Amino acid sequence: MPTPFLSSEEYDERAHQLYNEGQYDEALDVLREGLGLYPNSVELHIGVGYAHHAREDYAWARRSFEEALVLDPDHEDALAGLGETLLKFGQHENALRSFNHTLELGYQDDVELMLQIGRALFREGLIEESKQFFEIAAQQTPDAAEAVSCIGYAEHRLGNDETAISTLRRALQMDPDHTEARIYLGNIFYDRGDYEAALYHLDRSTPEDHWDELGIWRLIELKKMIYRLRDNDPELRPWEDRLRDLSGDLDDIDEMLAEIEAKYIDATQTEAKGQLELFGALLSSFADVKTAPESHRIKTDDGNTFEGTWEEIVDKMRDANCLKESPKPEQDAESFILAGRNRLTEWGAACAGSFQYATLGGRSGGRHHRSVGGRRKRASNARWQFIAHRTTAHSRSASGGADRARPGACAVGVSRRARPRQPHQL
Repeated sequence: MPTPFLSSEEYDERAHQLYNEGQYDEALDVLREGLGLYPNSVELHIGVGYAHHAREDYAWARRSFEEALVLDPDHEDALAGLGETLLKFGQHENALRSFNHTLELGYQDDVELMLQIGRALFREGLIEESKQFFEIAAQQTPDAAEAVSCIGYAEHRLGNDETAISTLRRALQMDPDHTEARIYLGNIFYDRGDYEAALYHLDRSTPEDHWDELGIWRLIELKKMIYRLRDNDPELRPWEDRLRDLSGDLDDIDEMLAEIEAKYIDATQTEAKGQLELFGALLSSFADVKTAPESHRIKTDDGNTFEGTWEEIVDKMRDANCLKESPKPEQDAESFILAGRNRLTEWGAACAGSFQYATLGGRSGGRHHRSVGGRRKRASNARWQFIAHRTTAHSRSASGGADRARPGACAVGVSRRARPRQPHQL
C-alpha cells in the first residue's frame, strides 16, 4: 500500500537505488506508486522513462520522457533520456537536436551528463558526435581520467590507433587504477599483435573488472602461450569462474528463443524424415508395379507371322522349325560354345570351297588360286570366309552364271590393300 509519509524525492531515491541494483521491475513499482500520489512529479516520470529504457521498452520510455518534458521542457535529464530513446528508433537528427539543446541550456559543466550523452552516441555508432561530447567533458575537468579515456575509445573506433594508445596511456597516468582504460588498451595491443604488451595490461586487472568475455579469453590464451600454463593450472581458475559468471543463466527471453529454435529444428528434421519415408514408399510402390510385357509382331520371308514378346517369338519360330539349324542352349555352356565353334568352322570351309571353284575359271586363275590356297590354311576366320563367299556369288550372278569372276571382285578378297570401288559397284 502507498506510504503517505514518503515524498516524491524519497520515492525517486528508493527507485534509483533499485535501479542501480538492476531491479528494474521493482523500481517501476515504486515509481508508479509515487506517481499515484504525485502525478506531476517530473523526477518520477524521468525515473519511469529510464526504467523502461533499461528494460528495452523504448516506446514506453519515450512516452515517459515526453510527459516529463511537457511538465518541464528544459529538464536536462529528460532531454538526455529522450535523445537516447530516439537513437533506438533511428531518429538521429531529433536525438542530436535534443542533446544539443542541453548545451544551449548551459549544461557543459555537467561532466556526468556529457559522458552519458557521449556514451549513448558511441553505442549507436555516431563516433564523431560522441567524441565532441567527450572533449567537452575533458575540457571541464582536464584531470578526469574517464573523460580522457573515452576520447581514446573514440579515436580507436575512428581508426587512429596511435592517437588512441597515447590518449589511453595519458588516462592511465592520471589514474593507474582505471581498469576500463587498461583493459581497452590491452585489447588494442592484442589486435596489433603485440602480445607481451597486451598481457602486461590485461594481467593488471582482476576478474571482477571484466564485464565482457573477450578480454578474459584473451588473457587466458596469453597466459598459456607466454607463461606456458596448462589448462588445469590454479592460476587460471578465477578467470574461468568469472567466465561462467558472465555467461550465467539464460533469462526469460533467451529461454523463449532457445525453445523456439529447438522446436524449429525438430520440425525441420521431422519434415525431412517424412519426405524420406514418402520417397521410400514411392520407390516400393514402383517396385511392386509389374508392367505388362510389350508385344511385337514380325513376318518372316516365308510368309509366317509371329506375335508376342521377343522370347515368345523365338520359341514359336523354333517350334515352326524356322530356327532349327540354330543351336539351342539345352546343354551346359561349354558344350554350347563348342557346338557353335564347330558350326562356324564348317560354314567357313564351305564358303572357301565355293570361292576357290569360282576363281579357277578366270584368266588369272593360277595367281588367284595360289592366293586363295595360301589363305585357306587360315580359314578359321569366319568373317573373311563370309566376305569371300559374298564376293564370289556377286561375280557369278553378274556374269550370267559363267564360272569366272571379275578381277575387281576377286581382288576384294585377296589384296592386302583395299582398292577403290568402281562407280558401277557403288
